[in-house]
Amino acid sequence: MIPGTPGSRSSRVQGLVAEQAARRGARVGVVDVCAAAVAALPVSGAGVSAMSPATAGHPLCGTDETSRRLEELQLTLGEGPCLDAHALGMAVLTPDLDSGDAQTRWPVFAPAAADAGAGAVFAFPLQIGAISPGVLDLYRREPGTLDAEQLADAMAFADTATLLLLGTRTDTELGGYRAEIDQATGMLTEQLGVGIEEAFVRLRAYSYADGRRLAEVAADVVARRLRLSPDPAPDPDPDPDSSTEGVHDG
Repeated sequence: MIPGTPGSRSSRVQGLVAEQAARRGARVGVVDVCAAAVAALPVSGAGVSAMSPATAGHPLCGTDETSRRLEELQLTLGEGPCLDAHALGMAVLTPDLDSGDAQTRWPVFAPAAADAGAGAVFAFPLQIGAISPGVLDLYRREPGTLDAEQLADAMAFADTATLLLLGTRTDTELGGYRAEIDQATGMLTEQLGVGIEEAFVRLRAYSYADGRRLAEVAADVVARRLRLSPDPAPDPDPDPDSSTEGVHDG
């Protein structure tokens, strides 16, 4: 599924991950995969653990305290969706941790996870062929499922995390998205006469108002298909009798 062609699900997901890295102002990493997945999917949190047959697994990141706790619990207790997904090489979907199946399968982890604030957990192995460097875990506070489209997106996020951990060319591709966002931000500092932080805020605000992804708007700025206008200068001599404020279309 990944690397993907322009317009594909994987390309869209990579763009979302790159946007998260741009917000952090850092190089793209699995922490951005987790944050982007939480923003795009009906889940409460996400975490990634590095796994290996030869060494003990260890948590790499989590978007909140609950997700970090879930990673630690599974690796400490030696049971849970994360470990099963890695061992089986397939997604392990648990829409209700309080169900009899979950309680039987993970008699220690399931109640501990519920106590930690999770109602459902979905674990996706990070895998290419026989290589599996870890697992992406998504959790929901309330029991519930992911539909087919959401599952496909979740697997695309897992694929992206896989290739980031393995250091393959997707890291370069994601870096390309990030570089374009940075380039667009730099161009806006000149166009708008503002600093880097304000330029990025303006870029992000435009993408939100226009209902488009940040990476798409950045590409238009870099290609000079889009030029943002500076804020109009304040009227130096406003009419004291006027009670109407100007309204500008975006």
